Amino acid sequence: MIVSFSLENWMSFRNRVTFPMVASRERQHGDRVPKLGKYQTRVLPVAAIYGGNASGKTNFFKALSFAKALVVKGTQPDSLIPVEPFRLDAKVADQPSRFGFELLIDEIIYEFSFAVTRKAVLEEKLVAITSTSEKVLYHRRDGKPNFDDSLAKDQFLQFAFKGTRDNQLFLTNSVSQKVDNFRPVYDWFKDTLELVAPDSRFEPFEQFLDEGHPLYSTMNEMLPQLDTGIAHLGGEEIPFENIPLPESLKTKLQEDVKEGMTVRLLTEPINERFVVTRKGGELIAKKLVTYHQKADGTEAKFEIRQESDGSQRVIDLLPAFLELSAQVSKKVYVIDEVDRSLHTLLTRRLLEAYLANCSTETRTQLLLTTHDVLLMDQQLLRRDEMWVAERDATGASNLLSFSEYKDVRSDKDIRKSHLQGRLGGIPRILLGGALTNPCLTEESEGDD
Repeated sequence: MIVSFSLENWMSFRNRVTFPMVASRERQHGDRVPKLGKYQTRVLPVAAIYGGNASGKTNFFKALSFAKALVVKGTQPDSLIPVEPFRLDAKVADQPSRFGFELLIDEIIYEFSFAVTRKAVLEEKLVAITSTSEKVLYHRRDGKPNFDDSLAKDQFLQFAFKGTRDNQLFLTNSVSQKVDNFRPVYDWFKDTLELVAPDSRFEPFEQFLDEGHPLYSTMNEMLPQLDTGIAHLGGEEIPFENIPLPESLKTKLQEDVKEGMTVRLLTEPINERFVVTRKGGELIAKKLVTYHQKADGTEAKFEIRQESDGSQRVIDLLPAFLELSAQVSKKVYVIDEVDRSLHTLLTRRLLEAYLANCSTETRTQLLLTTHDVLLMDQQLLRRDEMWVAERDATGASNLLSFSEYKDVRSDKDIRKSHLQGRLGGIPRILLGGALTNPCLTEESEGDD
């Protein structure tokens, strides 16, 4: 779980902005807020960020995406770090961008932070926090690792640090050198943090093809309830050579896919989805298709591309929401523009289903950005779970929690106050007067 995330000098965020997920003292919906017993604190299972266009919501999402890519994928030798500092202030343009995380991993809180320019990692720090103490595992600065005393005599750690390039995180290189001391933090970025952009297709769609998958029946039971018109999804087996891919890619798949191995394929721009598996030496391909109920009780098969954008978005998001609802899951999903192509009631239903499965013992988390103010409802979300992104006159973004407003009571119509501009985060529209059709004259406007 994310306990806290901070960023500074990143895209539209000039000043340091901290996004804490620690619950406030309010009691509303308290039965679904996870408790960290030994830390005597509670961490929120959900956070929604509202705001106008270009307010910074997507830049917040991109900051998490950048951090994950830098940790998991790393950099190539001599390549630049793809960091994007604030560009509207010459004073900070050449300053490092800073990122900081407090993460709950296997009931231990780690603090991981780093400062980077396009050329180098200037600082990097990893701290293990217990209920009684903090241990700085390493603090990279001035070209030195500054290991904790318990690690300082480990010669292999020293060797791994010396092999870390200036444009590379030590966390990333240590794992590549098979150092396991810090691997839980690396694995959190790699396996726990899931990022879903507005135009991205959620990858594990093969769950809809595998009747033996634990979520297969649940997903197909929910689809008809979400007013998509889809009775269920399934897989249609097709000859591998019929997949609409370049011959060079088909040849590469023939070489790379080993016995028992499965790969996902998404063909653009027609948005068809396939899984390819090698069985008995042969490549077998299945295509994801939908089935609709006909008036006579039989079913009609449709291609995914024939479904509406909203139905395709549901297919993308449903596996994520179902995985979040699993009691054993520890996934953290960050979804940018969760409401894209979805009716507000459908988005709300997905959120309600997730929150209904949250408890003091669960460890999943959902962060989302949205324009949908109908989700700004205290019957659904707590005040400390609702945030607003706002851009000031200098072009710098900031984040504010509704719990910071003293006059926002639990019985207040928070949506009305927001739309009236009392809580910020609404577009500053400068168009004067009504938008009119220049082809209409005063006479034509009065005609019936």
